[in-house]
This record gives sequence, structure tokens and C-alpha cells, in this order.
Amino acid sequence: MPDFNIEPAQRIKRLPPYLFGRLNALKLQMRQQGADIIDLGMGNPSDPAPPIVIEKLCEAAHDPRNHRYSASKGIKNLRREVAIKYEKKWNVKLDPDTEVLACLGSKEGFSHLCLAMLQSGDTAIVPDPAFPIHNYGVALAGGNVISVPLGCDDKFIDTIAEVCEHLYPKPKMLILNYPHNPTAMTVDEGFFEMVVDLAKKFKIAVVHDFAYGETNFDGYEPPSFLSAKGAKDVGVEMITMSKPYNMAGFRVGFMVGNKQMINYLATIKGYYDYGIFQAIQIASIIGLRHCEDFRIKQNAIYQTRRDVVCDALSKIGWEVEKPRASMFVWAKYPQQHSRGLGSIDFAMELMEHAEVSMAPGRAFGENGEGYMRIALVENEQRLRQAIRNIDRYAKQKPIRKGKAIIK
Repeated sequence: MPDFNIEPAQRIKRLPPYLFGRLNALKLQMRQQGADIIDLGMGNPSDPAPPIVIEKLCEAAHDPRNHRYSASKGIKNLRREVAIKYEKKWNVKLDPDTEVLACLGSKEGFSHLCLAMLQSGDTAIVPDPAFPIHNYGVALAGGNVISVPLGCDDKFIDTIAEVCEHLYPKPKMLILNYPHNPTAMTVDEGFFEMVVDLAKKFKIAVVHDFAYGETNFDGYEPPSFLSAKGAKDVGVEMITMSKPYNMAGFRVGFMVGNKQMINYLATIKGYYDYGIFQAIQIASIIGLRHCEDFRIKQNAIYQTRRDVVCDALSKIGWEVEKPRASMFVWAKYPQQHSRGLGSIDFAMELMEHAEVSMAPGRAFGENGEGYMRIALVENEQRLRQAIRNIDRYAKQKPIRKGKAIIK
């Protein structure tokens, strides 16, 4: 029988290897063998969503009117609630009809926006390290990524300006993400004014991933990109229900801002989907309207976990700063702990021998090498146990010299 080889599209071939695949396969294998893996690898909230949201979801799910197709851009009352939130929290006025769109999570919205705006030959600037979809979304749309070292100051803006000045054709999109995933880097008031000036000068569209804009600590309030004067002229921002309200599995996010970009995304989504299950949208309205106290309490939980992880890692020799926002700790591990292994192989070793799963920095880009991203998704006891396991393994691990092993 002749071989029958089914080839994927070129866009699939252009994707780099999914570096989390090896880790996920090992984690599954070890759990099937009975290992108690402390999983700090994914920013997947483990705490429950607000009870009032669940109650409204159940109530709305029983209503047969919500069993029909919904609107692909989101029901108007939900979009209006997002606009109310933006005006109240960030002093940004949004038209719910033209400047707000509900997505199946911000990841889906971003990916489809890339599909709507980028094509072969187009380029997007993405800081390194980066959340993987910020690179993959561009690649899947046929565009090319221009990587620049991540920053949060004038020097970073100057680097982007230099790229825009010397690259031909000019980059079409700039993708930003503060508070940042994976590094938890933050910016202060004034930063986005520089971004808007740059975008207008070089006619480049800005996409700001604000997924962790409401997961903040120590009195720090992350600024919205749209709060900068003229921001709606040049770009959009993404927020989500996943992190502040523990609604990750609900898949509700929003794209807000520039009318043209919102319309491009709405056009693509009109062909691809019929929107989010309406009961979930109704429940999300309740979350936005009534769950600010819940969000504040959840942030206090993350802050306590952050302190536990940072203090414990510092004691065993890891370099770490307490982040002002996000649900991650970004830590540089000592080379003597990894014995020269790259972050991906070291993460495999930690899972196999310490039963702790962390996200290797290299999975987020070249500039992530030497770091681990730790998600604050376990309770304090489990977090302390994870660091004890790492410390115990680091002390017991044999030293490799060439092919010989010195115990």
C-alpha cells in the first residue's frame, strides 16, 4: 500500500516547537504513576469563581432564551458594563457599540485580530520574553515577528523607534503586555504617552494585553494603555474575566479601543463564531458589577502567596524581586542548582526529581533563559513544600563533570 501523507498548511509548519509539550507529557506520565506533582507551571486559577456569579450562571442557564445563538461581538448589556468599568476605574470613555467587543478569552481575540490585520510580509514587534501567543498569533496570521529585549523605560521606546526607522517595510503592529507575563514587569503613569507618540510617528498599531491589570499588590495600580491621551487613535487593549474573578474556564475576555481595529475583529468573528454562551455573558455582567470586593480579597491571597514564594526562594539562593502585579513570580535560579542545564531541561529535572512543575523561561523567548516562572496557584502550604522539594533536590543532586558523575 503506498504511503498516504497528509500535509498541514504552511502556517502550521511555520510554528516553532511547543516547548511546554515535553513538560506536559512528563507531568501526565508521572501523575499516572501516582506522583504528587505540585503544579506551578500554568497561570490557571485554582480558587473558585464568585458564588454570586455561579448562582446567576445557573439561573440564566435554565432560561431557554439563552440556549440560542448569541451575538458574536457580545450582548449589549455586557459591553455596556465593560464601558462603565473603564470610565469608573481608568477614566476612559468607550462606546459600547463600536469600541467594545467580547471575545472567547483574550487569547482568542488577539489571535483573530492578528488574522484580521496581518498577512504575509507584515511584521509585528514583540518584546522578548513574551507570552507565547503574542508570537504564535502573528505567525499563524502569516506575519513575521521582530523581537526586541523587553523593557519599561525610555531606552525600550528608543529601541522600538530604531527598529521602526530602519526596517522596511515598516512594522504594522506593536504588541505590549503590562503587567507582563511571564516577568511581571510593570510600568508607571507616563509610559503609555511615549507609546502613543511613537505609534503616531511611525503609524504602527498598538495592541496592549492587560490581562493582569487588576491583579495588583502593595497599593500599585497598573495604568491602562487607553488612559493615555490619543491611545484610542492608535490601538486597542485586552482585558479578561479569567484572573481577577477566577473565571478562566468561562472564556470571557474583551477587546476595547480603536473603532477600526474593533470592527476588523468583529468582521472576522462574524465568520468564525456565534459568540459566548449567553448565560456566561449574563453571569459576567454580575461579576463586573458586584464583585470588586471579591477581586480585592483574591489579590490579597495572591500577595500572601507571592511573599511566601519570594521569601523561600531567596533563602535557597534564587534571585527574585517581589512583583507589584500579576499572578507570577519570575526568578533566576543559581547555576549550581541546574548544574549548567538550560531552563527547559532543568524544569524537566525539577519535575522528575523534586515533583515540582514550573514554566522554564526559555519557553517565553531567548531572553528568558536562566529563569523560571512560578504561578501562584497553590495554597501557602503547598508553595512552601515546593520550595523545600527544590532545595532538597539541589543539595542532593550529583555534580556532573564531563561524562563523569561525582557524588
